[in-house]
Amino acid sequence: MDLMSILGLILSLGLVVFGMVFDQDTMTVVWGNLSAFIDYPSMAITFGGTIAVMMMSFPINSFTKIGKHLKIIFFPTKYNPVHFIEQIVEFAKEARMKGLLSLEDKLNETDDVFLRNSLMLVVDSVEPEKVKNLLESELAYLDDRHAQDRAFYEKGAAYAPAFGMIGTLIGLVLMLGSLSDVSKVGSGMAVALITTFYGSMLSNVIFLPISNKLKVRHEEEYLCKMIIVEGVQAIQAGENPKFIKEKLVQFLPAAALKKNTELSGAQNDDSAEQSAKGKRGRRK
Repeated sequence: MDLMSILGLILSLGLVVFGMVFDQDTMTVVWGNLSAFIDYPSMAITFGGTIAVMMMSFPINSFTKIGKHLKIIFFPTKYNPVHFIEQIVEFAKEARMKGLLSLEDKLNETDDVFLRNSLMLVVDSVEPEKVKNLLESELAYLDDRHAQDRAFYEKGAAYAPAFGMIGTLIGLVLMLGSLSDVSKVGSGMAVALITTFYGSMLSNVIFLPISNKLKVRHEEEYLCKMIIVEGVQAIQAGENPKFIKEKLVQFLPAAALKKNTELSGAQNDDSAEQSAKGKRGRRK
């Protein structure tokens, strides 16, 4: 569960509600203020209008994916690039000692379907150029598919404020038509502005955060798949496992790269210390 996404949603909605109900003059919470922000025609224009134009813009399967996207945001799959690097290095060691065909018996050691299928291409002796093209095509398809998913919410973020403004214009027209009754001007103006409020909330609390978090999830997955593509090609080329590791760690973000370097340094220090102890023991 992604606590940051849940906490962010609760805080964003909670702070807006707090601004609605808190009376600064009396320093008290007035729940009755919420009724001033409820207007059903404005809801119909903003929410209904946004959904309607999105139905015009996207196929039905874009709507059926909403549940899947929410699951990705709040209950994401963990992608650990360091773990993939370690797995690839182990596969490289196995292939270097026993040959590429020996990897077939170790494919079940990984739960990642993309890594398993990529290694299977190597085991099946597919030409390196074809392996490269297939894996890069898979990455390109993944990038395009995720971009289309994000576009659904990015368009929603654009449509919602537009319909909020349309509702405001409608409200202003109706308000100006009743200027003869001055007592109705204030309430009419308030109702006219509510649609802008609804549109801004839809855009900035719902659509844009979903799109941005999907982009974060995409980057996590894409990074791991890039590591797999480079690693599998290096294994097929028979490169040294140590060289493969050094090449793959360059894909890591700065923080993870620093952590990996410190870990490798500590391991090297331990190895050097053990080697020195062994030499001293032999001298005795």
